[in-house]
Amino acid sequence: MSKPTDNPADPFKKALAEATKVMAHDPDLNVTYSVDPSGKSGDSLRLPQVSRRMTKDEVLLARGTADALALHHRYHDAQTHAKYVPPGEMARDLYEAMETARCEAMGARDMPGTAKNIDAKIGAEARRMGYDQITQAADAPLPVAAGYLVRHLATGREMPQGAQNVMELWRGFIEDQAGGTLENLNDKLADQTEFARFARKIIDDLGYGDQLGEDPDGTDDDSPDDAQEGDEEEEQPDSTGSDDQQDDEAEANPEQSQDEQQDPSEAQVSMDEMADQEMGEEAEMPEGEAPLEPPAPAPASEADPNYIVYNNENDEEVSAEDLADPVELERLRAYLDQQLEPLKGAVSRLANKLQRRLQAQQNRSWEFDREEGILDAGRLARVVANPTTPLSFKVEKDTEFRDTIVTLLLDNSGSMRGRPISIAAICADVLARTLERCNVKVEILGFTTRAWKGGQAREKWLADGRPQQPGRLNDLRHIVYKSADAPLRRARANLGLMMKEGLLKENIDGEALEWAHRRMAGRREARKILMVISDGAPVDDSTLSVNPANFLEKHLRDVIAMVEKRKMVELIAIGIGHDVTRYYDRAVTITDVDQLAGAMTEQLASLFDNDPRARARIFGIKKAG
Repeated sequence: MSKPTDNPADPFKKALAEATKVMAHDPDLNVTYSVDPSGKSGDSLRLPQVSRRMTKDEVLLARGTADALALHHRYHDAQTHAKYVPPGEMARDLYEAMETARCEAMGARDMPGTAKNIDAKIGAEARRMGYDQITQAADAPLPVAAGYLVRHLATGREMPQGAQNVMELWRGFIEDQAGGTLENLNDKLADQTEFARFARKIIDDLGYGDQLGEDPDGTDDDSPDDAQEGDEEEEQPDSTGSDDQQDDEAEANPEQSQDEQQDPSEAQVSMDEMADQEMGEEAEMPEGEAPLEPPAPAPASEADPNYIVYNNENDEEVSAEDLADPVELERLRAYLDQQLEPLKGAVSRLANKLQRRLQAQQNRSWEFDREEGILDAGRLARVVANPTTPLSFKVEKDTEFRDTIVTLLLDNSGSMRGRPISIAAICADVLARTLERCNVKVEILGFTTRAWKGGQAREKWLADGRPQQPGRLNDLRHIVYKSADAPLRRARANLGLMMKEGLLKENIDGEALEWAHRRMAGRREARKILMVISDGAPVDDSTLSVNPANFLEKHLRDVIAMVEKRKMVELIAIGIGHDVTRYYDRAVTITDVDQLAGAMTEQLASLFDNDPRARARIFGIKKAG
């Protein structure tokens, strides 16, 4: 007999898991609940966690996610999907979004009750991504809009508010380009192969045909024909032993053999001539049928199209594990712990304070001045004086704590060597551990260059004759110490890499900030916080010696302006002995590196504080010390 459980959510979770298996038509399916992002992996489905409180939003999200994943498991064939999936990034995103919409639309046809549940899930995701706040199509993801439109047209259901907004922003463009193709949508839903061809046609209509790769049907059609031709050749008596027959004929008539044998180099020339002829024929094609010119290369920076990078072939984005072997990482981590043993107690106390504040926000809040509820002790005297006094009660309510990710971007320049980098590393470690306890994802990144005073980029510039104002002239090294989805216990030793001799070199802050922002922009969390820790302005001697003196600083300002304008990421900064308030709107400058732990925890705590006056107090001390 199973042991009774004290968690009131367990019966619901068990019932939902069983219903999901039935809907997916797979009794062996493994259904789990986790704080990690929901998804499907093989025969396992991962659903969002349901707390003891079982709030309405939690229940609806769990049911909608379960239905969506179960329908995808039931109606989706991975082999067919892999056959038709395009290689290009945008084309692949469009293809997968439309396939997901197809599975959900099929479920709505066969099991109408799933449509409402999935609407709740789509609405929650749209709110978390801020889709209801977007006003321009350029800020809305086209693949998401295309998936919403396919589902809307297939089911006839209005989309939830945020999803409807994104869909309408792109709807005119999609229908103008692919309206004729979309008319056949309902005829293609039941057959995944037919729908895959249909989706590829829409992708082509939308202007991404160059990302589709080879036609999978064309490849398959050629194969049977080739096999059939091979079979016919085997059935012909004259073709059997043809090599031997040709050898016999060559011996009988050597002159004919020499004429018919062609030198391999001549064969190559013939092929080249044929290729030239084909190219000539293409050149004579009418203008309307001429192939499109390849698109211009993307600028080196989204923030400033005029920012120049002379050569980026040797730039690297590298995991910490790839820069040192495990034994060395453990040794460096032990050295880091030894250096900072006296500081860990103080940092831990600050981190515990941050944790208490976060957990308090996640667990409860109160509505005051209510007609009924729990007596508000702050108004006790008023109630004693006049028991009929209204609005003297309070009611506990659930607090919406948005799914959050925090990225710590650490300056790994040479000027941070010694105590500053040690304290930055240990603070990152303790804060990551603290935030993980509160279900806040944490990513730890570092930035430096691969060489002092230029690397391979400068060598190439010298070999090219030193052209004027070449732009950034060094090789970047962007280091991932801990990715957002990796638990800290696996990445703990990686932070010791900052103690490695020779790692810390130059700092090109603008490109590092843009890189970190780009990584965060692709995340699904509703709230994104990026904290930059630096001890100086961007400096790279190789770049600044042959460009204007403000070249790197201007780019940093442009990137900061772009990040703050887009408002996808909350940007804060801490300057160690360097006034970063002239770059960042929300920043603090500390004069002593020992203040770093307090500054980091206070800044993060203030961002999570619901009281705007508390936030203002923290960010009002921009020039502390």
